[in-house]
Amino acid sequence: MGQRFNELSEKHIQFIAEQKVFFVGTAAADSRVNISPKGMDSLRVLGSVDVSA
Repeated sequence: MGQRFNELSEKHIQFIAEQKVFFVGTAAADSRVNISPKGMDSLRVLGSVDVSA
């Protein structure tokens, strides 16, 4: 079961930084879902945003 967090903890950020491969999924309302692998150092945490509002 998925979980929802209002912000990333240091543990989350460390986990993200250690990943070698991850997947990005996109879809528009009237199109198919596209899921593509990404890798190297292209996933980064740039800053914090509070999503609880």
